[in-house]
Amino acid sequence: MLEVGKKAPAFSLSDQSGKTHKLSDYAGQWALIYFYPKDDTPGCTKEACGIRDNFPAFKKMNAVVLGVSKDSPAKHQKFVDKYDLPFTLLADESTDMIQAYGAWKEKSMYGKTFMGINRISYLIDPDGKIAKVYPKVKPEEHAQQVLDDLALLQG
Repeated sequence: MLEVGKKAPAFSLSDQSGKTHKLSDYAGQWALIYFYPKDDTPGCTKEACGIRDNFPAFKKMNAVVLGVSKDSPAKHQKFVDKYDLPFTLLADESTDMIQAYGAWKEKSMYGKTFMGINRISYLIDPDGKIAKVYPKVKPEEHAQQVLDDLALLQG
């Protein structure tokens, strides 16, 4: 997990429509980077729809939202279309960014262990530094929690 005050790791990834995004594209803006396990699963859908429903407030606070999973751009596009998501989903099929941000963890289910994406988020300030870390995200509360923190951090 990355620490508050440290520079956020650079990345270059494709979104749901194949457009490349870099961290440097968002210099001067706040950015919520949230990592989630898989498109169109119950928790991930709750989290994405919560952000969607609060998206006008994110825009008003000059904050971009970037969701990241290892799903393909095509899978992201289906997720965006199905739930009318107004923000960017980045495809990290190599898991390079996911690992750089400390979101790639050993998990266990039904007695089996495997590597997977931990639901973790980072709020990046306009200077590209980590302003807030959300190590244990509750999908249904996450959007409001980030908006409350943005309001405090922006003064």
